[in-house]
Amino acid sequence: MIRKTQLALYVAEDTEKMAEQAAELIEAKSVEAIKERGIFNIALSGGSTPLPLFRLLSSSAWRKRINWDKTAIYWVDERCYGPDHEQSNYRRAKAELLSNISSIKIYRMRGEEDPVKAALDYENMLKEHFNCTGDEIPRFDCVILGVGEDGHVASLYPNMPGLKIKNRLIVDQYVPSLHKARLTMTLELLNNSRCCIFLASGKKKYHVLETALNLMKEPVLPAQMVRPYNGSLCWIIDEAAYRGEKSE
Repeated sequence: MIRKTQLALYVAEDTEKMAEQAAELIEAKSVEAIKERGIFNIALSGGSTPLPLFRLLSSSAWRKRINWDKTAIYWVDERCYGPDHEQSNYRRAKAELLSNISSIKIYRMRGEEDPVKAALDYENMLKEHFNCTGDEIPRFDCVILGVGEDGHVASLYPNMPGLKIKNRLIVDQYVPSLHKARLTMTLELLNNSRCCIFLASGKKKYHVLETALNLMKEPVLPAQMVRPYNGSLCWIIDEAAYRGEKSE
């Protein structure tokens, strides 16, 4: 398959400016999606990096700028806990964003269920919601992602089987370093998105960004393997991540 990935890099002063840039992009993608298809499908990631973005989007000003009535929210990955557990990605998004918006459509991963069943159930739900037939893959309008210091994205960690799985949208992955299973989108699903937005902050992300942002070389890190087949790839990072030790 010929890839037509468009890469854009935004370097912001701090995490607040990162959130503003991401919100602007999300607004643009939502307007475009609703105009063309009548709904805006977006997938959220977990971790602490997107929290400033969630808080901004839930503010009174931004609640008016996004047409939440025509927005559907999904998850990139989920930890295998119940929705009220402090480690739940859904719980964090609910606390910082979703609880302030009443009209939004929410489709969470069932982290409290058997991981194998939960992954298959979420995959089948996506196919139904996106009206997929045969081998057709759902196409998200926007996917928000983070990156770990080891280069992992979603719950796809380096050298794990999930990176090579084909013909699946959602899989369960046991992460040895965490001693816990997780649910995650596959690269096939992520790379079918119209737009993937990565958020990365802090000087500890400098070295992984050196590799992840190089699209000219064969990908070796999971984050580097996210290259939408026919969509845009946006990285929004802060000065600390951009300069590394030189930022001190």
